[in-house]
Amino acid sequence: MKKEEKASISIMKIICISIILLLISGIGVLAVNTKLDDVTITLQNGYEMTVLTSKTKVSEILEENNIILEENQKTIPGLDSEIKEGQNIKIADKSYNEVQIANVSEQGTEATLDELLKNYAPITEKIVVEQVTIPYETITKNSTTTTEKTTNKVIQQGQDGLKEITYKIKYQNDVEIEKTVISEVTIKEPVNKIVQVQKVTSRSSTVVSYSGGKWQYSASDFDLLCAITAQECSSSYTGALAVITTACNRAQSTKWRKNGTDPLSQYKAPGQFCYSIDSHWKKRLNGNYSSVVVQAVTDALNGVRNHNYLSFRAAGTHSGQLIGGNVYF
Repeated sequence: MKKEEKASISIMKIICISIILLLISGIGVLAVNTKLDDVTITLQNGYEMTVLTSKTKVSEILEENNIILEENQKTIPGLDSEIKEGQNIKIADKSYNEVQIANVSEQGTEATLDELLKNYAPITEKIVVEQVTIPYETITKNSTTTTEKTTNKVIQQGQDGLKEITYKIKYQNDVEIEKTVISEVTIKEPVNKIVQVQKVTSRSSTVVSYSGGKWQYSASDFDLLCAITAQECSSSYTGALAVITTACNRAQSTKWRKNGTDPLSQYKAPGQFCYSIDSHWKKRLNGNYSSVVVQAVTDALNGVRNHNYLSFRAAGTHSGQLIGGNVYF
């Protein structure tokens, strides 16, 4: 072989070896610059496969390994998630809820799986029937008599009623979390308590003295005499005197003696004068009457009379003598 050919072959060998060395070093640099991780993919049927990949996105790793999800499947973590070092991929049904155990809290305690599973415990329902008392109400009725003091009289005792309530109650971990009323049925209606407020007079008993055909009263009783007289007739002295004269005649009559032996007692007798029939006379108390009424009452208590009758009615309702708008008989 010629000397020139040997030199050419040597040069070609050197060039080839250099190229090979460059390729090897390039692959080494590429391998160093590209980080490869082992990622475990768990399929829905439980099969596990470990792949070596430089990808970090879940969707790219699946695509790289020709794994296609069905419509009812999902990945944990999600398709758009980035895989962290040491993290794996799980393929599961979309209805699957993964229970993850919390690591360490701020206090340094670790949550157990049992504690976390409490939030996922099944919910149970129960139908519960309860009987509940229906409280009775107290009704107050006022009597028609108007006076200063009152007494209460129970005319009907109250009784509680009873109803039956049906509930639907939901429990989780034996704890009630929801209570719904399904129905209510009244078993017994309550009976209301009825209290009658009876008003009684606070005026003291009549204090009167009688001597020589004359009556003497306390200032309050004299005021009451004038108020009643004025209510019966206050149009004139004659009319007022006729009213008080009737009461005086009755006080001295054996027929009416049962109602009292003085004109004020006769005025207070039930169903006779305005005192027991209505309360209009009250507005005339404390001097709300004319001076002619005062004079008429004063004269009558001192023995002055202007008729001998024992009864009277409003004019037009009875026959008799007309005096001051009333008919006396």
